[in-house]
Amino acid sequence: MQNKLEKLIKSRVSLAPMAGITDYVLRSLVRKYSKDCLLTTEMISSEFLAQERESVIINRDDDHSPISYQISGHKPRLMRDAAESLTPMADMIDINMGCPVNKVVKGNDGCALMKHPSLASELVKAVKDGTDKPVSVKFRLGYTMDDMNFVSFGQKMQEAGADFITIHGRTRSQFYSGDADWKSIKELKTNVDIPVFANGDVTSIETAIECLEQSCADGIAIGRGILGDPTLIYRIEHYLSTGEKLEPPSVAQKIAMLKTHLDEEIKLRGKDVGIKFVRKFYPYYIEKIKNAAKIRSILVVEEDYSKIINILNSLQNEYS
Repeated sequence: MQNKLEKLIKSRVSLAPMAGITDYVLRSLVRKYSKDCLLTTEMISSEFLAQERESVIINRDDDHSPISYQISGHKPRLMRDAAESLTPMADMIDINMGCPVNKVVKGNDGCALMKHPSLASELVKAVKDGTDKPVSVKFRLGYTMDDMNFVSFGQKMQEAGADFITIHGRTRSQFYSGDADWKSIKELKTNVDIPVFANGDVTSIETAIECLEQSCADGIAIGRGILGDPTLIYRIEHYLSTGEKLEPPSVAQKIAMLKTHLDEEIKLRGKDVGIKFVRKFYPYYIEKIKNAAKIRSILVVEEDYSKIINILNSLQNEYS
């Protein structure tokens, strides 16, 4: 299992899961640049999977490997069944124990599991029973600042059979506010024997270097940092292997990526749904453009594909 895992995380960078964000299209865009990073799907509810075996959320291409399928839930039997059904497509099964969203934790899923280490251990054992692939766990520093149990929690996950850990450097109560605490992650790394990836606030090659130095982690998982720049993971990988810092994409290049993103979502979801789905991404792709707020306000309400493309083409020509 260790050799299998080492191959999956050899690039030392992974795409962190984000609900409604790291879908088939975005994973494909990241893979276009990075051939080796560990991709991760959006969070897949074990309850949902028990009812709905076919869904675009589990789509993948042959070149998506290495890819981890992330599942959520609090019922061992359903988590085992979810792992079993996803194993033919997955290179790794990841258990979400870090999602801070209210509707998730109210259902005793996500970060709520950090308050119940015994149940969390049962879930790891159940998932291990359902797959022959490596099993990982993603969690946070704790549920609140007063209950930062990440070290003992990580140790329990390892004892239960987890092969790999990704830890976000904030508590559930922080959500995404404040700065990620990379230094605390070092405490976990020195107290477990399995690989640990640090997550939170890595948005550039420079922050990736700083995160690795402070956390002493084996690698980093990048989520929000790739929004508007699907090349980031590749550029960090390239630096870690060669020491060379590649330039981020230009404004014109980012607009070209946005057009591809839009077209691929339309292929996946249909024109009307695809156009609406991409609206959340506009601010990230155009953030460095003059009058970005005004342009964004136009794009997020526009429903005509040809008008959207005309706006983007004009921007691309202006910044070429």
